[in-house]
Amino acid sequence: MMTHSIWLMAAEEGGLFDLDATLPLMAVQFLILTVVLNAIFYKPLGKVIDDRDGYVRTNRAEAEERLAKADQLAQQYERDLADTRRQAQAVIAEAQAEAQKQAAETVAAAQAEAQAKREETQKALDQERQAAMSNLEQQVDSLSQQILDKVLGAVSA
Repeated sequence: MMTHSIWLMAAEEGGLFDLDATLPLMAVQFLILTVVLNAIFYKPLGKVIDDRDGYVRTNRAEAEERLAKADQLAQQYERDLADTRRQAQAVIAEAQAEAQKQAAETVAAAQAEAQAKREETQKALDQERQAAMSNLEQQVDSLSQQILDKVLGAVSA
């Protein structure tokens, strides 16, 4: 019952919505408030947001450029490293070949020297043997003569 009386009072004073001069005044106040808020808060806030957006875009573009440049440098360094490795391997292979060549030459020279010394030693041994044989033959001839002289001297006596 009480709710019914509130409706009746609202209807007597002009209804639920009173459309007198306050509605246009409220609309004007709303528009003025919108313009003031827009000028004081929204435009500076929008400018800050736009500036921040521009800053982020600029930094992102710069970062992407730096990243691309870093990638290019990394690829260049990798190519340079691969070239350097190939050159180092070539130098190592060349040094190994040179070392093997020198080792082979040294071994060949040592073998030739050893062969020459062996032949020289063999010649010296052959000469000593010949000299010993000659000396031995002379001693044998001398002993044979002494034995013959003693045997013939014992028989003639």
